[in-house]
Amino acid sequence: MYYFIVNPNSRSGRGRSIWNEIHQQLMLRGIDFQYCLTRYSGHAAEIASDACALGTESEPVYIIAVGGDGTIHEVLTGITDFDRVVFGYIPTGSGNDFCRSMRLPFDPMESLEYILKAEHISKMDVPYLLRNNKKSRFGISTGIGYDAGVCQEVLATPLKKIFNRLGLGKLIYLFIALKQLIFINPGKMTVTLDGENTFSYDHVYFTAVMNQKYEGGGFKFCPDAQPDDQLLDVILVEGIRKIKLLFCLPTAFFGKHVGIRGIHILTCSDIHVHSASALPIHIDGESGGIREDLTVSIEKSSLKIILPVV
Repeated sequence: MYYFIVNPNSRSGRGRSIWNEIHQQLMLRGIDFQYCLTRYSGHAAEIASDACALGTESEPVYIIAVGGDGTIHEVLTGITDFDRVVFGYIPTGSGNDFCRSMRLPFDPMESLEYILKAEHISKMDVPYLLRNNKKSRFGISTGIGYDAGVCQEVLATPLKKIFNRLGLGKLIYLFIALKQLIFINPGKMTVTLDGENTFSYDHVYFTAVMNQKYEGGGFKFCPDAQPDDQLLDVILVEGIRKIKLLFCLPTAFFGKHVGIRGIHILTCSDIHVHSASALPIHIDGESGGIREDLTVSIEKSSLKIILPVV
């Protein structure tokens, strides 16, 4: 059975009209499905938790997230048993970094087609961080510092709706990234990889921990990241003059920033980041609050995910 978890407010409210089209198609085809529209932050996680009870190891429930990248974060966080679930995603957001990295269609109706066929089911790593002693999972990335500050302002700015209506949603990330670069003050961070190797840096802009290649609406920060290798890919940016970083940022859309002095690409199974001062944190583009520490690991069990046949 299919269980659709729908964020009607994604893409500045267009998510609801897109869902109406999907719902009509499901009814016309006589598909066995249930659905629930999210009403508040964290609701998708609650729905996903309840939906897991509908599946078994022999007959898993197909939980389909319909929304943006932030909806993925909530749904993954809510899944209680990976053996009972097959995950699918229909994009109705503006960033769409999950689609970009996983090579999924951006068109919602095209996504519905391959999900209903379910001809190719693969596996995906599910990383998580701990917040208030609870796991908070992500599908794309988490970060502390500059990139998280950009995400938090994107969520808050009314310009996001305007850019989305013009079909220029991903440009809002670049616009705010350039704006924030003027005011940011790089600080000290200590990074520990796999509980063994510790590195300290004095002038860090941000550290992002990636499960996918892209974040922030198309920045290809970790070009070699693979979502099924049980490894985290990390980008840490430090010690670069702002004027140089200004010119480096656009190259990251194409992954051409790798190798530039001050841009470190690391791999590990788990990571702990400590900042000398409290900084913004994001989880799949959603606000994770203001904190000094970020610890990320990977679930031992992989998540089954529906992918298009290539």
